Amino acid sequence: MEPLLDGRIAVVTGAAHGIGRATAALFAEHGATVVIADVDAPASAEAADVIVAAGGNAETFVTDVRVPDDVDRLRDHVLGTHGRIDVLVNNVGHYLRTTPFDRSEPNGWQDLYEINLLHVFRVTRAFLPAMLEQQRGAIVNVSSVEGARGYPPDPVYGAFKAAVIHFTKCLAVDVAGRGVRVNGVGPDLTQSQQVDYEQLDTGGRNLWPIWAPLGRRGEPEDQARAILFLASDLSEFIVGQTLLTDGGTGAAGGWFRTNRREGRRWTNRPIDP
Repeated sequence: MEPLLDGRIAVVTGAAHGIGRATAALFAEHGATVVIADVDAPASAEAADVIVAAGGNAETFVTDVRVPDDVDRLRDHVLGTHGRIDVLVNNVGHYLRTTPFDRSEPNGWQDLYEINLLHVFRVTRAFLPAMLEQQRGAIVNVSSVEGARGYPPDPVYGAFKAAVIHFTKCLAVDVAGRGVRVNGVGPDLTQSQQVDYEQLDTGGRNLWPIWAPLGRRGEPEDQARAILFLASDLSEFIVGQTLLTDGGTGAAGGWFRTNRREGRRWTNRPIDP
């Protein structure tokens, strides 16, 4: 396959680990110069070194996308160094801690807001004017399957993920006629730093064919391939869509009440109640 992002400048937030790291590596494999924007400096440097060792182009920029000044510095660096941005992947997100709504607190809502939604506004707003000026660009927002279905373990988290999906749709309609495409992915069941299935499922790996319609867990590379598609010209007629990259769970499954242990009220796993 010919490179899909040859010569393009791509910024991937949260690219030191997991989905973001796999996306940065795949983008570089397809010819992009990748800016790894992450708060974890050592892991960012390691990710960039791996890409460069494989013959790709990558650089790091240590930033916390929750901090306005950090986002401004990231924008100024990218545009000052490269003169443009062609692809932006808003990948940062975290469930932090699952909290039933009746036990949640406003400070927790704010934390979830900043890590899952506000930075998507802020980073997109930082780079969108440059894309509009050059009349070319692709933005891919990483949300979650939990933004497209009910998420009883933490309604606030689910609401912010749903907001990312709707923001994607609304912004996409606004800018599509000006050369910028906005789409997204909604992952589920994917190995990551936040949800480490290697540790969580030591006793239940034989249940994957029951739990996931596809029969296995997702890997970061599964998400990266979908993000690459949306970032490339292969998807040039796709506007405002969020692909549920979930192995089929959104289509086939739901959440079930359980009393297996105190404090746990919901599960989406095939375990005894």
